[in-house]
Amino acid sequence: MAAPTFELDLPLVRRRAGQAAPHYPEVDALAREVSRRMGERLDYIRLEPRRILDLGCGPGPDLAGFGERYPGIPRLAIDHAPAMLQAARGERGLFQRLMRLGKPADPDFICADARALPVARGSVSLLWSNLMLQWQHDPLPALQEMHRVLEVGGLLMFSTLGPDSLRELRQLQPAGGHRVHPFIDMHDIGDALVKAGFSDPVMDMEMITLTYTRFDDLIRDLRASGSACAASDRPRGLTGKGHWQRLRDGYEALRREGRLPASIEVVYGHAWKAAPKVAEDGRAIVQFERKPRG
Repeated sequence: MAAPTFELDLPLVRRRAGQAAPHYPEVDALAREVSRRMGERLDYIRLEPRRILDLGCGPGPDLAGFGERYPGIPRLAIDHAPAMLQAARGERGLFQRLMRLGKPADPDFICADARALPVARGSVSLLWSNLMLQWQHDPLPALQEMHRVLEVGGLLMFSTLGPDSLRELRQLQPAGGHRVHPFIDMHDIGDALVKAGFSDPVMDMEMITLTYTRFDDLIRDLRASGSACAASDRPRGLTGKGHWQRLRDGYEALRREGRLPASIEVVYGHAWKAAPKVAEDGRAIVQFERKPRG
């Protein structure tokens, strides 16, 4: 895997996610569509999980679907932003709690960094992560943690964004620091999966084009969803009106059939945790199987 060429301001990422939480469902159309397409991929995989982890759950829109797909299976929801978890948990007064009696248990909610999960080794059968990895400037530590908490035979299914995302906006930005969020190439993600210990990774990508009536609507959605650039080397000074007007004018040249495009490269992947071949102390693991009697 190539070394990351950028660093993210992770406290800023967390702070922006918290600020976005109350109104995130108003601007999560892309995340909902990607989740739907991930679900279609999951339809083709035979799996009977014993415990499900939604990593980077946000306000929790995927949790109800897991309850329907795998009734009665414990669900664990983790996010790094407390406000997102509060939105996922919802307000539950005494009456709502009483109404839940006799029904499947609610998910367990934990606030944690994807690089240091407070989850026991080998305790998760299905780890689902929708559009979280793009907030890691180096995906390897998070993938290593995912591998650790999965049981042998467990499945990781994830989506992230590739480097062609927001290419129209990126091409219009002046040089000097990252002004548009950088994204890691699919092949580097694949290399990190193998390095983290995953077996048989399968990856593919597709382009999704969002369209807007106005340039300012695109910028508003990026900010409202907490998705504005958080690169550590982003320009810190105030951006003048002239800069924004030049961006509007440049983007206007891209208008087609009355709409402005915003290209999104979505990367999908899944991989399994195979039985280890080497113990943690470096010794090879040799398995002996009883020979069947003739």
